[in-house]
Amino acid sequence: MHFWRALCGIVGRELWRFVTQRERFISALVRPLVWLFVFAAGFRAALGLAISPPYETYILYEVYITPGLCGMIQLFNGMQSSLSMVYDREMGSMRMLMVCPLPRWFLLLSKLLAGTGVSVLQVYVFLVIARLYDIQMPWQGYLWVLPTLILSGLMLGALGLLLSSFIKQLENFAGVMNFVIFPMFFMSTALYPLWKLKESSALLNKLAQYNPFSQAVELIRFALYGQFNLHAFIYTLLAFIVFMAFAIMGYNPSKGMMTRKGAV
Repeated sequence: MHFWRALCGIVGRELWRFVTQRERFISALVRPLVWLFVFAAGFRAALGLAISPPYETYILYEVYITPGLCGMIQLFNGMQSSLSMVYDREMGSMRMLMVCPLPRWFLLLSKLLAGTGVSVLQVYVFLVIARLYDIQMPWQGYLWVLPTLILSGLMLGALGLLLSSFIKQLENFAGVMNFVIFPMFFMSTALYPLWKLKESSALLNKLAQYNPFSQAVELIRFALYGQFNLHAFIYTLLAFIVFMAFAIMGYNPSKGMMTRKGAV
């Protein structure tokens, strides 16, 4: 009962914060929508495609990058969750959470589940808007993608938790976030297929292959079309376990970074 109450309290607080912060929801949608419309329009112009229909190549490209933009939403949400952890630690509410008589790993996992739930909601709203824009996936794909969104959200959220254990001050968060987000996003298969990256640079192709964000995007991309990518699933699951384990160590006052910071 105590575990359940703690889980409901942490998840409810995160959802209430998300509902009251409408700017966060709007910004989470505007970013991928701008990429979807503007970047795809640039692709169409580069190919010299007609503005009026038929523009099948244009639509096909939009369909390809849509899963990558779903991953972008979850990547940025994971970083936003880590920002809230740093903020709570500075304001003192994190101290109250960590001193409660429950395992620290459970508290961090509850925080992670709350952030993942928010990111999944944002992705589905984005997919609805994309469908209204005539970017259509198989109807069953919207159901099959749910487990993959949960796993990818947990993995990227765990990465955010890990980063938050190293960030000492809120002012340093923006630099660290940019240092992590942009390399992970651009050195991935979110915008271009892997074979296209191989044509341009062998090094970039290798980096994209070993990028956990690439595997999360591939997992989402396959699921949206009713397929299961076993390699991407195992890679994403292992990345989540590794990130979560190090995040728990980072928030351990006797072993992690918190000892040197004296925050908790």
